[in-house]
Amino acid sequence: MNVLVINCGSSSVKFQLFRMPDEELLMQGKAEKIQSGGTGFFFRTKNLEFYVEWDPFSFPEIFRKIMKVLVDPGQGCLSSLDEIDVTGHRLIHGGEQSAECVGITPEWITYMESCIPLAPLHYPANLEGIRMISELMPGVLQAGVFDTAFHHTLPAKAYLYGISLEWYRKYQIRRYGFHGTSHKYASRMAIQMAGFSTDNSRIISCHLGNGASLAAVKNGKSVDTSMGFTPVEGLLMGTRSGDIDAGVLMFLQHQLLLTADEVQEAINVKGGLLGLSEFSSDYRAVEEAAGKGIQSARTALDVYHYRVKKYIGAYAAAMGGLDALVFTGGIGENSPGARKEICREMEFLGICLSEELNTSMNGRMALISDAASAVKVMIVPANEELMIAREVAAWAGTKAGMKDK
Repeated sequence: MNVLVINCGSSSVKFQLFRMPDEELLMQGKAEKIQSGGTGFFFRTKNLEFYVEWDPFSFPEIFRKIMKVLVDPGQGCLSSLDEIDVTGHRLIHGGEQSAECVGITPEWITYMESCIPLAPLHYPANLEGIRMISELMPGVLQAGVFDTAFHHTLPAKAYLYGISLEWYRKYQIRRYGFHGTSHKYASRMAIQMAGFSTDNSRIISCHLGNGASLAAVKNGKSVDTSMGFTPVEGLLMGTRSGDIDAGVLMFLQHQLLLTADEVQEAINVKGGLLGLSEFSSDYRAVEEAAGKGIQSARTALDVYHYRVKKYIGAYAAAMGGLDALVFTGGIGENSPGARKEICREMEFLGICLSEELNTSMNGRMALISDAASAVKVMIVPANEELMIAREVAAWAGTKAGMKDK
């Protein structure tokens, strides 16, 4: 079975083609908005790497390019798009309606459209990806795995807010959490690497990227997570504020006469590292500036690391202890400095980072804790696409008429 996985974001499209159930990666690639405002397009097969740029950044052109390279005789992996059995999408918000992989139907699309205000940076791109696949591969099975699905196991004490219960009953206002596919993959890999039992493990998964969240995973199930009703709650992120007193927003709304959309913009696209550093949302750029002595950059990093440390302590308490701390995501995998600062003075929890391994194993699947550490500290490179492929293949396998390949 050939599974094409699409991960469509506001400024990028990642794709991977798997042959299942062998989990053979046939092709992977990424198209992203570059500094000029154009598109940088990269893909790789077992025997070939290719990169090209064009103007402007355009979802239709990106998807046409993806379809072309998949079947190009000189560089593609397929002779026809008909060889793709199912396309799986990473989708941002399933609400209370979905804890599993779902088939894309007009009803689901209507539901997702109603959820755009909950994830304004992601859902329009998610829907565009579905639309483009429908246009370019009409009739192909499409399924989605929601970022919120893994967190459906949160208990009420973790997902309820301290507001009128009637608002939850009527509008489902609650903590949903995001990055669920990443946390699921990272925590399962941690269990495998450490030789833990799924039924007897306490893991904190740190997905640190432009978007960032932590998850407390006890006995293989998510029991708490830092993102909430929307992806803006929790940690400091690239452009999202993370935790903020709601009273601050009301105060600023009155003082500056802000509209609801302007408040939304302030906490989603003008906050985070960008807001505190005053020049960039890119952790690497802020880290570099901090190294040159720019105080606003240093302060932004201090807040970033402190937020993560606070959540680690809270989740260790919530689970009654900690067996493993896992770093994933672009920053989590590739910044020794971030991991070092987050783990600093955490020995009281049993976390002892090996400075040598933290540096030498950067970006690789590895154990990076000191031999004396009571808690296993690990790097698990994110692989949401593989996790999606597994779930989509299992779903497609139940559909009548699917043939084994």
